[in-house]
Amino acid sequence: MNTTAEASGGAAQRRRILLVDDSVDAALAISMLLEALGHEVRTEHDGPRALASVDDFRPEVVVLDIGLPGMSGFDVAREMRKRDATRGALLLALTGWGSDADRQNALDAGFDHHLTKPVTIADLEALLAKP
Repeated sequence: MNTTAEASGGAAQRRRILLVDDSVDAALAISMLLEALGHEVRTEHDGPRALASVDDFRPEVVVLDIGLPGMSGFDVAREMRKRDATRGALLLALTGWGSDADRQNALDAGFDHHLTKPVTIADLEALLAKP
């Protein structure tokens, strides 16, 4: 029987992932996928709730939508980079916004990578597998 580690060709590393997406259906689908890959996932649907949860959850990875209501993902990322609990976290923008300017704005806001929806499982796994 193949384990996630065998299927991905290496040792799977369980990560604590905060997933932030205002689309409940998209968040549910992605969280189920990440959990099936062996990760611990907490889901929030807006920026203020995401920021409120980081101190106790202390995510290693944040998968963050840009187009959130009230507080953009750019603003959330900037705030996360200021906080001890998420200063060193891997920040992944997962968004429908895919222009060159959007990519640059994501990097400027503190994201490590910019992924345009729909993302492939292989692309997501590759980023999560990096130390």
